[in-house]
Amino acid sequence: MATLVMKFPITKEGYGNLKKEHEYLLNTKRPKIIQAIEVAREHGDLSENAEYDAAKEEFQFLQKKVAELEDMIRNSEVIAIKNTEHESVEFGCNITLKNLGTDEEVVYQLVGPYESDIQKGRISMSSPLGRALLGKSVGDEVNFSAPGGQRNYEIVKII
Repeated sequence: MATLVMKFPITKEGYGNLKKEHEYLLNTKRPKIIQAIEVAREHGDLSENAEYDAAKEEFQFLQKKVAELEDMIRNSEVIAIKNTEHESVEFGCNITLKNLGTDEEVVYQLVGPYESDIQKGRISMSSPLGRALLGKSVGDEVNFSAPGGQRNYEIVKII
């Protein structure tokens, strides 16, 4: 029985960042940790060797992170982004929103779950706001529940 593998959208830049991080962990960080394990081993009795335990723990953490990145890379689908005005909100576009409660404007880029970073203005399509925005057009009002309560925005611009 075939298993269904769900692909997650990602920008070309986001995919490149995943690959770079994966290569860094494999080619730079892992050799350093392996070296630290070897150095700690040379100190003798491993049962009371805190350096050895710390290096082994760091190695296990790194292996887990590498496996996560490999899953993310394998389950990503690079989607080309059009750098033109959009009729409606879709993956990759930048949306200017006006908070109807405060009149404050914010700009977000709608990305996949592997790239979302609210500090950088990137929200996931699967977030409450992302789901509320998909398919909407300029002038539409968007209402959604956030951890801090109900939010109401108007879409001002879509690029």
